[in-house]
Amino acid sequence: MNSEFAERLPENWERFSRFFFALGDTTRQQILLMFEPGEEICVNDIARLFKISRPAISHHLKVLRNAELLTCEKRGKEVYYRVNHAYCAEVMRIMHEFVAGQTGARVSAASG
Repeated sequence: MNSEFAERLPENWERFSRFFFALGDTTRQQILLMFEPGEEICVNDIARLFKISRPAISHHLKVLRNAELLTCEKRGKEVYYRVNHAYCAEVMRIMHEFVAGQTGARVSAASG
């Protein structure tokens, strides 16, 4: 048992709670998956594709933006969104390193 995590999260994990919370909703996953690499999509174009209200879409976009999965830029009256691939890759890299380290520790303990 690794009781130290009952006291604190691993380094850098605190900032990832919003990231994983944002991915816990199917609609937010669908919004995120809509984007082609490098593509920017305006709010109206996103909202048109869903059968939920515009305020509901705005809420989902806000959650994704607050979690740093999306970035946005206002141009005139339109707001354009883009996937923050660099941040998503960083989160996945840190998670992978943690899991790989845990797996390596178990393999070493089993063989030792």
